[in-house]
Parts: sequence; C-alpha cells; structure tokens
Amino acid sequence: MKKNFGKILIVDDDADVLQAAKFFLKQHVELVRTEKNPSLIPQLLSNETFDVILLDMNFERDVSSGQEGFLWLEKILSIDPQAVVILITAYGDIGLAVRAIKEGASDFVLKPWQNEKLLATVSAAMNLRSSRFEAESLRRRQQQLSADLDHPFHDFVGSSPAMLEVFQTITKVAATDANVLIIGENGTGKELVARALHRHSARSNEIFLAVDMGGISETLFESELFGHVKGSFTDARSDRIGRIELASGGTLFLDEIGNLPFSLQAKLLRVLETRQVTRLGANTSISVDIRLICATNMPIAELVNRRQFRQDLLYRINTVEIHLPPLRERLDDLKPLSEHFTGQVCRKYQKAAKTISEAALKKLAGYHWPGNVRELKHALERAVILSDAPVLQPGDFMFANISENAEELAFKDLNLEQAEETLIRRALSKYQGNISQAAKELGLTRAALYRRLEKYGL
Repeated sequence: MKKNFGKILIVDDDADVLQAAKFFLKQHVELVRTEKNPSLIPQLLSNETFDVILLDMNFERDVSSGQEGFLWLEKILSIDPQAVVILITAYGDIGLAVRAIKEGASDFVLKPWQNEKLLATVSAAMNLRSSRFEAESLRRRQQQLSADLDHPFHDFVGSSPAMLEVFQTITKVAATDANVLIIGENGTGKELVARALHRHSARSNEIFLAVDMGGISETLFESELFGHVKGSFTDARSDRIGRIELASGGTLFLDEIGNLPFSLQAKLLRVLETRQVTRLGANTSISVDIRLICATNMPIAELVNRRQFRQDLLYRINTVEIHLPPLRERLDDLKPLSEHFTGQVCRKYQKAAKTISEAALKKLAGYHWPGNVRELKHALERAVILSDAPVLQPGDFMFANISENAEELAFKDLNLEQAEETLIRRALSKYQGNISQAAKELGLTRAALYRRLEKYGL
C-alpha cells in the first residue's frame, strides 16, 4: 500500500489496541483517527469520510456476544452504504465474524494481529473502497446516459412541424432493421438522424460506421467498401477489411450515396441481396450482417431517370425515406438553435454566457442559409469568439456582408481563394444548396466541390 494514502477510523474501547494500531498504520496512510466511544461514530462519519473503518465487535456493555458490534456495523452501513468495515475480533469469535461479513462487513482481523497481516487486510480494503467508488461513478454515468437516451432526440434542437415529423419517423423505424435513405441538403444533420436510428435500434451496442462517399476517390471505392486481398492491385501490399465487412453486426452509414460509381452499384446491390461480400481479388465470399442507412443531398430520382443510379438499388436502400427540411423551411427553430449553439460555444471556449438580441435574430431569419444548420453553427461560433459584449448584435454576423460590392472587391483585389469562395457561395445560393447542380455550374466534380466546401467551412 502506498504511503500517505487513505483515511482510517479505528473504534475500540481498548486504549492499548487503539495506540498500537495507530502507531503502526500511520506509517502507511494519510490519516488514522481513533475513538473509544462507539456512540460517537455517527458524528465522526458526518464530519469526515473514511476509506476504511476498523470496528471492534465487543464493547464494555457487551463483552462477549458481539451483538453491539453488529448494531454499530448496521448503523455505519446505514450512514454510508459504501463504507468498508473491517471487524476486530478475538480468536473465539470467528463464527460471529463470518456472520458479520454476510451482513456487510468486508473482512476481519484477529487480536492479537500480525502487522503484516493487518497491513495486507487494510490495503485490500482500501482497494475495495476505491473499486466501490469507481463502480458507483460508473453507475451514475450510466444513469445519466440512460436519462439522456430517454430524451430520444437530444442531438436535435427544434420543435417545428417539419422536425416533429422527422422525429416521429425515426421513432417508428429505429427498432426495425429496415434500410433507410435520408434526403436533405448539405448541413441539415443527416448523420445525426443516422446515429439516432442506430442508437435506438437493437444494434445500439454494436459498431456505427460512417463512410463519406464524397470523400473517397473513385479509384478506391471498391477497396474501401469491399476490401481487398494482398496483390490484388499494385499497392495492395496486405489484406484489407472493407467498410461493409467491418460494420458487420452493426450499422453502416453511407453518406452521399449518389457518389457511388455506377459500376459498383451492382456490387453493393448484390451484397444487400446475398448478405455476403467478396474482397477485391478474392475467390471466396464472407457473410455480413449490416443495417444500411444511406444519405444524399442529390435529387436521386433524377439520377435514376438519367441512368446514373440503379433503380433496383434505390428500391433496396430506401425501404423508408426520411426528408430533412432545410433551415430556411424551419425558421421556427432558428431561435432555439441559435441559443443552443451560443451556449455550447461559450462553454467550449470558457467564455461568459452570451445572449442574442432580437435584432440579431431578425437578421439571422432574413438570411437564406445555403449551408443550413452547419452554417448557422459556424456563424454563431465566429460571433461568440469575436464579440466582447454579453449580447450578440446584428453587426456580429458578417455573412450578410457578402454583397455584390464585397464580391466585386474580391475579384478586384485578385484574391484567388476569396474569389473561389464567393463563386461557390453564389452557386450554392442559386441552386439552394444542391451540390450536384452547383458543381455542374462551377465546372467541378462533386468530389472536388466537397473538398472546397470543407476548405472554406461551408
């Protein structure tokens, strides 16, 4: 046992026992407190917390039966249910000591004791106390987590009719294994919906694996999703488990499913139908068990009409569709969202709490939010960081200054990055956040546009 660690209370009506125990144990622990009168135990426990209590079984009023020791053991445990009590007993009282352990004592020591045995017993009791505290802390955290989960959509802020409809659909679908397609513009919270579906499903204790299909180069799609074996292509220096196989038993979330190359869509369909995946370059299949959730901000029905997305795959992935409304269509939620993010950012940067003026809220409501909730969060984070005032005002939100004059200045100053950002904002605004149409307007691939959105925090 480490020296100077822990606090011990010794209760015994024998002064010699108290002196001997204190003299020895104070060399090894932080504090040793002794007491001859057991009636003072409640007062001692109300004033101080002890890691271990050494309690005699027989006091002057009851020198042999041990009943008084049982009464004080019961009293101690009623005051502190986590208390660790070691009984001090004579050799002939071993039977009583065993009974006391059944009634809540942790261990016992025999008088006269051997110092090494006493130290080992106290050390084990210290560890038991520590373990009980850890277990209690874990139990409380679990209770808090359960309480959070009892609020089924604690990740979402909003009570607009559009969002209430989303919540109702999640509630109905989550417990099933149905494949779900989440449709919504960039920044509306599609991954939050996917995580809510997983959290309330029978697979909640298993893996949730998110794959951003817009962030994978087209040459790596097959390897990333299905895996490969060593030597299957030039850089395949070892076997690799694909994302589908890795998510087996849990939930696989494919974000921006519209980016999946047409040539690989048939392979994904086959996996969903057969529940087996074949790694690139392999001859054998591996059984998988996944719940598939997909998301897209593209008009996927148009992709089907243009033969860019397989209709049979669409049928497979959208057993249930969930449509997430853009922020401009749920402005009733703008105020609670703004207050939530403002508080969140203030805590993150350890700033004094800030509020938002009605004038600032009016300005926020007048903006079209092409980046949706994600853009709102970034705007509020920037405002909280730069403002020294306790109340955020309209001037703290600079997105409204992206006017024609500001755009012209960007081009006039030949600031390439600013000009690029401005063009991207124009395209997003023009097509109301539709990535596919904005990318086409800008002459970019969707993947290239995604990279720029990430670069500029849009």
